[in-house]
Amino acid sequence: MFRPEQMPTEPTLQRASAPTISVLVPSWRRPDDLARCLRSLAAQRVQPLEVVVGARTDDSATAAVVAADAALRPYPVVLAATTTPGVVAAMSAALKRVRGEAVAFTDDDCEPRPDWIDRIGAAFADPGVGGVGGRDWQPVERGERGTVGRVQWFGRMIGNHHLGSGPARAVDVLKGANAAFRSALVAGAGLDHRLRGAGAQMHWELALCLPLRRAGWTLVYDPAIAVDHHVASRHDADQRHRGTFVADPQADAVHNETLVLLEYLGAWPRLAFMCWALAIGTRMEPGLAQAVRLLIGGDATAAAKFRATATGRLDGWRSWRRSRGSPAGRASGTPAAPAAPGA
Repeated sequence: MFRPEQMPTEPTLQRASAPTISVLVPSWRRPDDLARCLRSLAAQRVQPLEVVVGARTDDSATAAVVAADAALRPYPVVLAATTTPGVVAAMSAALKRVRGEAVAFTDDDCEPRPDWIDRIGAAFADPGVGGVGGRDWQPVERGERGTVGRVQWFGRMIGNHHLGSGPARAVDVLKGANAAFRSALVAGAGLDHRLRGAGAQMHWELALCLPLRRAGWTLVYDPAIAVDHHVASRHDADQRHRGTFVADPQADAVHNETLVLLEYLGAWPRLAFMCWALAIGTRMEPGLAQAVRLLIGGDATAAAKFRATATGRLDGWRSWRRSRGSPAGRASGTPAAPAAPGA
């Protein structure tokens, strides 16, 4: 059974030859942000093997930015396009073009710092490390947190990736704005196409990270592996992290989280998660108790948030019931993941 508390608290990183690293950037209708991101990749003190931008076929502005940047760089900068909406489809198209031994993900509104690729490569020198990521520094919310990227025994998630401080440590989940994985592991696990949402498709990272943790791979969060996250506008209905509540994206995000957690929790933690989530929950994904608290605090959207969250929880449970034991929603036609360390 998946037990986060059994992970080592700090991995051993031994310097060896770094893997070749491809950078994958999903993008949609944010050409200025993408151009800034690509410039920051060109300024890396260790250059990427290549940069692959995942986009939609109808996004001509993104294609133009990629073509312009490709003409300037000594490494390939390529566009991988898809007709299917959603970040999972865009990244899946890009993964088919990736040639590096590791693939580093960042968002088009992020600006990786000059030592980003160098530090990622150093972390992969430990053969037991399957993925590595770090802090995404945001323009408004600042602070320091010691607990980052954990899934508690009953399924409550603690993020804080944008606030993490201290030394490198093992975590349960990395954040897609700043995360890298061994390419063979991503190919073997695949991205989860069951996830809902027309744009961001929240919690795709959770769906990728938890199977790797369950297989015995270590995921490392190091705040020194940093990107500046400018948190640009999204051109879809999901504005959860932009200060606006919209019911359907809320339900989609909760569905995704619920589906993934139910698959990777044991029987009793699974029951505890559903009871906690529906009865208590969090301020962002309120159960009954948190909804009452929000309502008393004057949040006019409290009732709508509760309804959307409850809908997402129940839909996620139904999706889990339908797909138990079936990997049909994963990317197909990819090689099996390598054996876990010590297997």
